[in-house]
Amino acid sequence: MSQPKLSLSGISKSFPGVRALDDVSLELYSGEVTALIGENGAGKSTLVKTLTGIYHPDEGEIRIDGEVVTLTSPHSAFELGITAIHQETVLFDEMSVAENIYLGHAPKTRFGTIDLRAMHSKAKTVLEGMGAGHIEPATLLKELGIANKHLVAVARALSIEAQIVIMDEPTASLSHKEIEDLFVLIEHLKSEGKAILFISHKFDEIYRIADRYTVFRDGGMVGKGLLADSPQNEIIQLMVGRSVDQIFPARDSSIGEQVLSVSQLSHPTEFHDISFELRQGEILGFYGLVGAGRSEVMQALFGFTRPSRGQVRLDGKPVNLKSPADAIKAGIVYVPEERGKQGVVADLPIFQNVSLPSLHEISKNGFLQLANEFALTREYTERLDLRASSLSQHAATLSGGNQQKIVIAKWLATRPRVIILDEPTKGIDIGSKAAVHEFMGDLVGQGLSVVMVSSELPEIMGMSDRVIVMREGKIIAEHINDETLDAATLLRDAAGIEEVAA
Repeated sequence: MSQPKLSLSGISKSFPGVRALDDVSLELYSGEVTALIGENGAGKSTLVKTLTGIYHPDEGEIRIDGEVVTLTSPHSAFELGITAIHQETVLFDEMSVAENIYLGHAPKTRFGTIDLRAMHSKAKTVLEGMGAGHIEPATLLKELGIANKHLVAVARALSIEAQIVIMDEPTASLSHKEIEDLFVLIEHLKSEGKAILFISHKFDEIYRIADRYTVFRDGGMVGKGLLADSPQNEIIQLMVGRSVDQIFPARDSSIGEQVLSVSQLSHPTEFHDISFELRQGEILGFYGLVGAGRSEVMQALFGFTRPSRGQVRLDGKPVNLKSPADAIKAGIVYVPEERGKQGVVADLPIFQNVSLPSLHEISKNGFLQLANEFALTREYTERLDLRASSLSQHAATLSGGNQQKIVIAKWLATRPRVIILDEPTKGIDIGSKAAVHEFMGDLVGQGLSVVMVSSELPEIMGMSDRVIVMREGKIIAEHINDETLDAATLLRDAAGIEEVAA
């Protein structure tokens, strides 16, 4: 085995009340992708911040090409050829593409000023070399889509001749085609000898693009090796510390009477003639490709937007959902896909986030009862296995998966009749997914009705009693989820592909 480009040994990092990293090790090799795998809260984000000079380890050493280095700041990591590409691109919208690529190391004129012509020329060369010549260096970053912003972040890495590239959930906001384009780019980076750390919750991506893996659990390194030698179930067991043979829980819920009916719901630009029913104790899956209109329908049911026509009935009675407050009062709640923007209040602690919609229930004579607030929060966060140092911890400091659990707990505390889950496990690890899926099973077992919007076929197949497929704002098909339904059928429905006869 060749010498690693970067190695960590004995790295530990503690915060008040939390040991985020405990004697961990990691090796990255030139021309290879190493996948860093772990549940939310396993220490992955702390490690990335350590590698990029944001955090300084309490113990241990970092070596590049066998030499011990000290990463005192993000600039020092940058100087040593370490760069990171995050799920949310850390770039500047009001600056041009070229300025973002060469920020901090722009070419200078002989007078010491920035040489704009040279910077644009160099940026064009870098972009063309990585197959992104369609991006103009003079374009303002805010005019680009998410996928092209990722390309600019990669171009920045190439412009400093970075030898160590960290990719933290780079595909979370990308379409299928954009993900494929990114994988082509990663292969290009490998061919140039870059050592790549790839962080993802998606096992299909990990097995597709990575050569090696390292698994973290509870701040420690619990396993590593070659992916070619390691079955998926073996890695999952390392992640969660237990066997996960059956990711989707068996459910023994009885489906009862109709609870919700939607008839000919339409919106001028988003969806048309949407009709379906939901029964007590049922999980109704909504599947479709990006842009199919699924989330827009759910937002209309929650009163975010006003449909142009159609009728919604709850327990057989018409309801007029002019606002989210109307929906909540009627017993319909919505867990949004964009939890950061629509789900949690980042600057509030966990207990205040969870109690927000239920203040009237935990108050007495107009005064908020703190003990009731904590009791309510504790009940639902414990059932969802929330990972936090305390219920007073601010939501902004939690991982994406734990923020998602806060949002679900907040709405479940209102004791709704219908809960709409829009991409409920997007961007969270497999252990957290299992907890959410198990809790969904508990909810319908107690008589709650669930609408689940998901782009993940295994989740749709594993959790739904029935599946509705949408395409271009319309319902295309409805299937009972029994042994005759397969993933290929749903994909064909969603993409509008006719089945070819054998």
